Formats: sequence, C-alpha cells, structure tokens
Amino acid sequence: MLDIFVTGSENSYGKALVTAGIAATMQSLGYSTGVYKPIHAGYFVRNGRPSVPDLLYVKHVDNNVKTYYSYLFKNKDIPLYAAAKEGQTISFDRIFGDYTSVRERFDCFFVTGTDGIATPICGTLQEIDLVRLLNLPLLFVISPINTNLNDILVMINHASVKNVKISGVVLFDCPMRTDDENIKNLPKLIEKYTNTRVVGAFPQIKSLANLNPNDLISYVLSGVNLENLFGAKIAKLSV
Repeated sequence: MLDIFVTGSENSYGKALVTAGIAATMQSLGYSTGVYKPIHAGYFVRNGRPSVPDLLYVKHVDNNVKTYYSYLFKNKDIPLYAAAKEGQTISFDRIFGDYTSVRERFDCFFVTGTDGIATPICGTLQEIDLVRLLNLPLLFVISPINTNLNDILVMINHASVKNVKISGVVLFDCPMRTDDENIKNLPKLIEKYTNTRVVGAFPQIKSLANLNPNDLISYVLSGVNLENLFGAKIAKLSV
C-alpha cells in the first residue's frame, strides 16, 4: 500500500507543498490518490463554508485528488487547546474510524500532521501516537534554512525510539547555491546520524499561489525518489 504520514519540523507551507506535489504526481501517474488531514487549527470561511488551506492547495494543484478532514478549529492553538476552547475533545477512535472508512478507496493515501510529532493532541497523547495508531510510515518535511541540525536529529531519532517506521526526509526551500556548510552537508548529516534517507529536495519557491501545478509535478519527478519514499516499486513511472 502506498501510504504516508507527512509531518514537519515547524508549521509552515512545506507540508502542504510536498504533500500536494507528490499526491498530484501519483494521481498523474494513474494512481487514485487521497489526502486526509485529521486535525486543522485555524480554518477560514469561504463561501459560507469552513476551508482548510492545506487541503485547498491540494485541490488547486490537482482537483482529482480527494481530500478529507475530521476536526476543524477556528483558533490556531495546538490541537489540545484549540479543541478545549471550542468545547470539544479530540478522539483517536473517531480519527481511526474516519481514516479506515475512506482509505480503501485509493491506491495512494496521505495523512498530514499538525505542528510536529511531539504536538499534544488530547490528554497525554501526541501526534506520534496518532502515527503509531494508524501504523503509517513517516515522512519528514524539513527546511534546511528554518530548522537547525540539532532539532532535526532529535526529531527523527525520537520517532525511531518510538518504533515508528520512517520512509525518509524531503527537504524543501533548498537554496540553489550556498556557502553554508550546514545546509550543503545536511543530507549527509541526516543519513549519518539518524540512519534515515533523504529521499528528495525542493528548491526555494517564493510564492505557492504563483507556482504552476505542472512545474510542481516536475519538481517531484526530478527531485524525489518516489520508490525510496514509498519503499515500493512504482511501475507506472516507466509507462
């Protein structure tokens, strides 16, 4: 099964960019694809209906990719507090039920996280516990500019200690040229100190709104090793 849980090192556009790009690419290769965001804090109202920016971007890139969510909150606090402010309690049972009710409809399926794997969700449960519940391999989306090496290594190794399968790391917002040794050597450092592969990289993109969806798919096909990402042969890549 071509399933991935996408998380990041900070709440940024990276997860949306990478998720939308890879989902649209898989859809273009003939794999029916869905994206599920269990929890989103900070929605806005569009045409009288609540809207999730990350999922709207997925639909912008490829309207054929189906999108789903379970919990929406108006405020942008972490889920634990966002739910409490609106008199709700997030249920992992509900998320698991929503996930299983739609997953089998697709060849390829993405679940996207919140602010990172240590983010409190409900009670003593964190995002990493949700990853374990859904039993999905974890993809880290990381900016070499905004996240320092220590935080990157701690985050990835924390997932390993929790016995979560890691599919790899995708770097985004990568400068074409830099004299920063930390950035230039980041893939080697990640692979050396975490036993995790860097499976792809995206260049710096100034505006998602102005990015042509076909260009985003091209970035994926040229910059991401999809077979390493999914740990499976992608037969339709050669069609």
